[in-house]
Amino acid sequence: MAELPNARAATDDFEFAALREARNYRRALMDEFRAGLHGDVLEVGAGIGQMTEELSRLPGVRRVLAVEPDAGFCAEYRRRLPGRELIQGTVSDVAPGEAFDAILSVNVLEHIEADAEELARYVQRLRERNGCLCLFVPARPEIYAPIDRDFGHFRRYTRPELRAELQAAGFRVERLVYFNSLGYFAWWLNFCLLKRRGFDAGKVRLYDRLFFPRFISWKSASSARHLAKVCWLSVEQVLSAESCGSVQSVRGPVTFQELTITREITRLRLRLRLGLRV
Repeated sequence: MAELPNARAATDDFEFAALREARNYRRALMDEFRAGLHGDVLEVGAGIGQMTEELSRLPGVRRVLAVEPDAGFCAEYRRRLPGRELIQGTVSDVAPGEAFDAILSVNVLEHIEADAEELARYVQRLRERNGCLCLFVPARPEIYAPIDRDFGHFRRYTRPELRAELQAAGFRVERLVYFNSLGYFAWWLNFCLLKRRGFDAGKVRLYDRLFFPRFISWKSASSARHLAKVCWLSVEQVLSAESCGSVQSVRGPVTFQELTITREITRLRLRLRLGLRV
């Protein structure tokens, strides 16, 4: 039997208390995914429901079914969001044959050792409705830090690696963008150089309220796309690398990530955005 996500994590709460302060970050992520989130949405790895709250506010979303394998997280989810649909388990535990218009997977795929098999499960759930996969994963293996291991991350993605996995699952990549390039350097400093093993709620709040809105303007979809392109170019120049980063529930903190929007249609076309996560 496959190992459950987070089985190798060395932390019990994924710093949810500190990450509760990342309000602007979560809203910006939802704004980026807004076009792909509509109808019946399956939220994978919902944690304690921090992203569910944002997702449920989107006007085009009719229904949210959340899945979360951790019993403790499920108990807190139900306490915070009574009455919401929640399955304790994984995508495999959703009723056979149930299809969705969209899947939201934020900071989840890196927790799954057999990630190619997970992507194949997403395809099965999206094919019938030509649905959309909104995927957010951590990027750049060179900033894989001890705290990544604590969180149970098997990997950080490069753009070619993620592209290859998505194509192998049957998707076609249409676009890659970065999200929050400033977070790359914050992650490297705090967790690679200083080797910190947790988040400071005050610093998360400061970054989210001051630096995040100032350096990353999310006033409109066009400004977000423009900024993503600028960040992509500037970070590539700094890193002198061919491959770019990648953009889960916000279980990881300030970091470089890959933002992915995929569309599953008859010919399995994919829309992929590559970004940085905070």
